[in-house]
Amino acid sequence: MSLTAEQIALVGQQIGREPKGLVAVTVATPKGVPLVVQMRSLVDDIPFPTLYWLTSKALCKAIGSIETQGWVKEIEARLQTDEALREAYLQNQRDYVARRWELMQPEDKARIEALGFTEMFERYGIGGISQWDKVRCLHMQYAHHLAEGNVIGALLDEQFGLHQQEYTQ
Repeated sequence: MSLTAEQIALVGQQIGREPKGLVAVTVATPKGVPLVVQMRSLVDDIPFPTLYWLTSKALCKAIGSIETQGWVKEIEARLQTDEALREAYLQNQRDYVARRWELMQPEDKARIEALGFTEMFERYGIGGISQWDKVRCLHMQYAHHLAEGNVIGALLDEQFGLHQQEYTQ
C-alpha cells in the first residue's frame, strides 16, 4: 500500500513536522483522517522499534489526559495481580515483535542485522519497551490496538470509550 501526497501532508499536519519513515496509513476514519501509521524499523540507519504510531491529535490529547490521571500505574499494578490480563498482554508483546519482523522491509531487515540491532528488535515490544510487564506509553498501546487488537487498548475503550468518539484531526 503506497502513501498518497495527501496522506503524507495530513500526517505532517497532525504531528507538526514532516514525517519520516512512514510506510502506510494503517487506520483512518471513514473520512480519511489518519489515526495510526505504520513506521519503518530503520530510518537513516537509526533503529525505530515502534511499528504503529498514533497520529490523531484528538486521540493523542485524550490519551494524554488518561495518562496524567495515573492510569498507567493502575494498569501496571493490575498486570502484577491479574494473571489472565498479564498473559494476554505478554502475548500482545510477542505478537507485536513477530508482526514487526513480518512487515519489515527486506532491506531494513538486512541492514538491522548488519548493524547488530537484531537482538534489540527481538527484545523491544510495544512502544520500544524492553520490560514487557510495564506499560511505557498508552498512545503506542492504543495505536497497536487500533491496528491489530491489544488488551490494553481494549481496556481503554471499555473504561474511557475512546472507540466511540469521532475524530476529525
